[in-house]
This record gives sequence, C-alpha cells and structure tokens, in this order.
Amino acid sequence: MTNLAKLDSRPLSVTYGDVVRAAEAIRGAVVPTRFEPSRTLSTLLNAEIWLKFENLQFTASYKERGALNKLLSLSDVERQNGVIAMSAGNHAQGVAYHAHRLGIPATIVMPASTPTIKVENTRSHGAEVILEGQTLEESYAFAVAYGAERGMAFVHPFNDPAVIAGQGTVAVEMLAVAPDLDVLIVPIGGGGLISGMAVAAKAINPKIKIIGVEAQLYPSMLNAVKHASLPVGGDTLAEGIAVKTPGSLTQEIVEALVDDILLVSEADLERAVSLLITIEKTVVEGAGAAGLAALIGANRLYKGRKIGLVLCGGNIDTRLLASVLTRELARDGRLSRLAIDLPDRPGQLAKVAGVIGGVGANVVEVYHQRVFTDVPAKGTELHLVIETRDRAHLDLVVTGLKEAGYSVMVKSSTGAGAP
Repeated sequence: MTNLAKLDSRPLSVTYGDVVRAAEAIRGAVVPTRFEPSRTLSTLLNAEIWLKFENLQFTASYKERGALNKLLSLSDVERQNGVIAMSAGNHAQGVAYHAHRLGIPATIVMPASTPTIKVENTRSHGAEVILEGQTLEESYAFAVAYGAERGMAFVHPFNDPAVIAGQGTVAVEMLAVAPDLDVLIVPIGGGGLISGMAVAAKAINPKIKIIGVEAQLYPSMLNAVKHASLPVGGDTLAEGIAVKTPGSLTQEIVEALVDDILLVSEADLERAVSLLITIEKTVVEGAGAAGLAALIGANRLYKGRKIGLVLCGGNIDTRLLASVLTRELARDGRLSRLAIDLPDRPGQLAKVAGVIGGVGANVVEVYHQRVFTDVPAKGTELHLVIETRDRAHLDLVVTGLKEAGYSVMVKSSTGAGAP
C-alpha cells in the first residue's frame, strides 16, 4: 500500500470542529443511514465488511449532507437572492430538495445532454433547471457567470469548506457505531466526500487508514496527488465520480490525510453493483459500488481487516441496471449464447432442445442464421441463449450437445467464442 498521507503543519480548510458543527446543523433533516456488517460479503472477501447505506437518503445520495450544510450557512440576504448549482445528478437533487424545503430559490444548470429523468427529478424538488453547455465544464462556466450577474450564491459540488464538512458527517456516524474500524474505503470524484470523511475519521481515530477509489477511466485525483499523467476520459459506469479535475481544497486534504488511492475496472464496478443487489438487496449506482469494487480487485491487501464502505448513491438508470445484471449473469456462466451447426431439416431444433432440457437448462432465445454463415447451403447455424445454474452446468450442456453429434461454439459476454 502506497502511503500518500504526510505530515504537514499547514492548517487545512476544514477542521473536525467544522464537521461536528455540520452534524448538529443537519440533524433531523438528513437521514442517519444504517451502518451494518455484511456477513455474506465478509465471508466472500475474507474481511469484516461494514456498509454505510447512503443510497437510502431521500434523494438516494450522501450529497444532501454537504448541500444542506452549505445552504444553512448562508446569510438572510443570500437566501433571498437564491442559490445556483451545476450538476448532472445527485448534487442537483440534493440542492434542489433542501433549498425548496428551506424556502430558498434554487437554479440548477445541467448539460444539454442530461437524461430527461434526471432533469425532471430535479424540477420535481422545486428548482428551476437550465440546460446549458455540452460538457460539465461548459455548464459550470455558465452557472458561475449566470449566478454572479444575479447575485446568487454558488453551491459547489465539492470544492467548498461547508460542503466538505457536511460530507464528513458520514464518517462521524460510521465511527460512532464501529469505532474500531481499520480502514475506510471511499469513492473519489471531485473529492468532497473523502476529504470530509478523512478530516473526521483521522481526528476520531488517528490510526485508521483512508483509501480512496477512482474509476480507472477517471484517475484525476491520483494524477494530481501522485504527479502522474494517466489518461482521463471515457464512458464509465461510475458516472458519479467521473470528474476530470478535482478541487483545490479537496486535493490539499487528500494529500495530507488519505493513505492511498486505488483504481477500479469497469468489470469490477459491474460485479460490485450486481453483488450488492444479489446479496444485500440494495440498489446502488456505479459510484456507490466503487468501494466494494476496490475490494474485489485488491482483496489481498485487506484480508482480515475491519473495513467500512460507503454506498454513496443509488441513482442508476433502470435500463443500465438491467444491462449490468444481464452481463454479470453471462460472466458467471448463468446466461450464455451458443452457436450450433446443424442440418436444416425438420426435427433438429426439437432434438437440440431435448438435449438442453434433459440436463435441466432452459432455452431463453432461438435464432436461425442461414445467410451470414459458412455452413453448407443445406445447413443452418442455430443461435441459442440458454440459462444455466453456473459454469459447470453450462459445460454439461455443451458436452451433451457434442455427444449428440453437434458442433458447438460458446459465445462469451464480449463476443469471443470457445469451442
């Protein structure tokens, strides 16, 4: 484990006292979410895994904490003038919801390509939504200028002391329940959550290790604090932490207090989302599953440790979620695509189905390919999607088909095949 944290006499922009005051300020308006051990995940990963269910907040994200703390810090004049924020997701809903609750006019700037469901969810909380800019950077520049012209207070998603302090209340709640945690593993986007949590956790238990997690496609904080130059960009399941440039305040805190940063692959993010639904019966977005994904990818580093994970959000598109779950079934060998060469004559499909049904597997889809194939003109290529218990059961199906005289190719989830 690389130790990033270093001793530095310079005061940080956020103190433990700030976090304690934030916890008192937001009490009663933000849910003190459950923090519980997961016996099944602990057994699976050879560590004592505790889960903080921030996906169960009213807006399904921890972002409410920092947003509310910032709103409560405003003067009467600032409240009257209203607030403006830039976000394509969870921060937008957190600001909109609590601003409406407090009677503060709120404007949220979102990129023009923001999915309609996110726009409507934000509007449903009483905010005015402006769709402007093709990227988050363009939306941010517009929001700052638009707000300055109208005297509106800008609520930054992460680079603000009040927001950072609010996010730090997550760690206060976790350590109140389990003060002997060895490690906190926290997703990093702009760095607001890990910064606040690190300030609080290191004050409560100086020996605790703080580990950050970024998507492999967006190693922006790692680049900043390790002076690396890994490429940043691309489509990631963890869109909530897909930030190209971390905050200056958060970077300073990460450099001082965070012990290491891990990068997680898209496959591990998908596996983590699927495991949390299957085992914990809880829905998380990609960013919310990043901590578990890090444990999947670097399990050997944390064997036997008592670990706290933050399920930081649960706002995931249902179609994307369905795709993730289906792909995981394919990876586990429970959903597979077979290509079978067979004579194009009556009874062959029934014979194949009989073999598959005979070993207890289920046919989900059937398709005949007669044109775009190199089988003889009197033959056909039969494509099947089948459901099996596991990979061993799939092997049993393939063996049965080969023993019946068929040439079989198993198509993987990436499109590659195995004879």
